[in-house]
Amino acid sequence: MRCIAGASVADFSPSLLFHRRNLVAVGQRLLMTSSILRSHTREFDVCDEGIISVEEWRKWGPVSPFPSAVKQIVDDLKVLECKLDSPIDFGGNGGKLQGPFGAYEDKKHRATYEALDDPEKKFRFFSARQVACRLLGSRGYLCQKCWLAMEDCMCSYVKPCGLWKRIRFWLYMHPRDFLRQNNTGKLLWQIFGVQSATLCVFGIAEDEEIMWNEFKRAGKSQVRCLYPNHNSEVTFSVKDAFGSSASENHVSSTTDEDKTLHFILLDGTWNNSAAMLKRLKDHAKSVWGDEDLPCISLATGASAMHKLRPQPSWDRTCTAAAAIGLLSELSLLPQLSSYELDKQADAVEEALVILLDSLTGRRLRMGRSITRKGRNTISMC
Repeated sequence: MRCIAGASVADFSPSLLFHRRNLVAVGQRLLMTSSILRSHTREFDVCDEGIISVEEWRKWGPVSPFPSAVKQIVDDLKVLECKLDSPIDFGGNGGKLQGPFGAYEDKKHRATYEALDDPEKKFRFFSARQVACRLLGSRGYLCQKCWLAMEDCMCSYVKPCGLWKRIRFWLYMHPRDFLRQNNTGKLLWQIFGVQSATLCVFGIAEDEEIMWNEFKRAGKSQVRCLYPNHNSEVTFSVKDAFGSSASENHVSSTTDEDKTLHFILLDGTWNNSAAMLKRLKDHAKSVWGDEDLPCISLATGASAMHKLRPQPSWDRTCTAAAAIGLLSELSLLPQLSSYELDKQADAVEEALVILLDSLTGRRLRMGRSITRKGRNTISMC
């Protein structure tokens, strides 16, 4: 006869058998509960890994708090990752979401976008999603300072340099250029610091609010946009804008911090720059009236980055080269000759060469062409 713990089954009363079955059931429920808790713990851990702190956000270059719209999309992506039990996979051109997760998320985000009836909300959703995906896709892969792959990091070669305190650059960057390895605007805050060269992502409310608050405080006369807007009546050369005797006192006084000159650099493709300039003009009209936003047209030529980044024409240049051109032209004005703007331009030029060398070395290792002509040649084989 089978025995249990030294007693036969026949020796158990119905009451004892009932309690034994209860104990077995309780044990099974405990095992199930433990399994569920482990599952929830794993899900929490996976989702918790997606949290982006303010510190992490600012290490990429921005000075704003972590944008609420970007945070919401990051949280949604991580929750969806847990729900599908499928990892977020980035790859392809522009770091697009790939695989089953990408296909499902693409349908979901398109439905969300189409449900928005306000064009401004659609635009902000687009910008936030671009930034969110690039943040998650670049973690552990790109250096947070130079935006290059870890193995190509150029930070140790870039020399910081002080920018004249009367000048402040604003990198008005399209979200599709955010965290791009060949972006050159990032060099400006690497060299001059984020308070002298400040990143503002196009369509990110927190960034744009910080920028426009500074513009309102400074006044329209202290704000210029670098753009070859030849069709505008308020587009000037550097000499016309600052070289006349009437403007000499305007730019030479260094005692009033409110007299800082704010220069907006449009950091995006030439196709995107038109929309970026329009947004700036619309906001300027709502703040200062019907007058257009003053623009500065530079005499600078093509930069070395033309070899890697094709431009619509050879007279157009990259963001860092535009800053170099502005500083160089300002340094030629007699009233500004003592502020070493030419040396500050040289510091950007040196960093641009370092970036070009890093990008060129990576292309060579990957077997890709390093010339503009080579990139545009279509193989017929």
